[in-house]
Amino acid sequence: MPVGRSIPASRPSSNHHLCPYDRINSTQMLAIHARAVLGDGPLQPPRGWTHMGAVICDASFHARRKYRSTVRPRLQRLQEARPDAATVRGFQARLAGEDLAAAMNFNAPHRVSTAHGITDLLVANGVDTRADLHAWLDHRASRAALRTVKGVGPKTVDYIGILVGRSQVAIDVHLRAFAGEPGVSGLSYEQLRTVYEEAAALLAHEPGGFEHAVWQFNSKAV
Repeated sequence: MPVGRSIPASRPSSNHHLCPYDRINSTQMLAIHARAVLGDGPLQPPRGWTHMGAVICDASFHARRKYRSTVRPRLQRLQEARPDAATVRGFQARLAGEDLAAAMNFNAPHRVSTAHGITDLLVANGVDTRADLHAWLDHRASRAALRTVKGVGPKTVDYIGILVGRSQVAIDVHLRAFAGEPGVSGLSYEQLRTVYEEAAALLAHEPGGFEHAVWQFNSKAV
């Protein structure tokens, strides 16, 4: 944290839970906890993927799986073995003649369906590359369109943005657990995302770097 900046003290909570939702107090509590655990940084954002097949499969298959040991190795193999799937159209062409469940070595029909749905939506909207998707996500209508794909919720939309280099926060179980340690709990997805964004600003971090540092710290603990 830059010299001279400090985090205002949060009000004490006898049961370590905030009810009703107090955004300012929650932000202060999370920021104090994060600074104590993560230090002052700098905090580096994730690299994501330039291979659009990997982006789509990461977004579709990662939930509730061990990312480092299970998901990432499969995505790396996909990227290396299928360079023609580096664009969305190239990936769509692959899907037309290939069993994605077999390619990813996951028996998860609903997640395969989600990957197909995301792919078809992006092609229909002229999104073909990482840069295309990064720009397309600037628009609220685009994010709303992604939500129409079965299996895509607000966290997946935010996570897709992270995968293509957008500095933002995607709330998952690890970020919820980290926030819960100082007593920030019981918040909706949107409320907790706002708390993380504002805590990042309070600590002078980019949201993406802050989110990734928290995810790395807490995911290693499970």
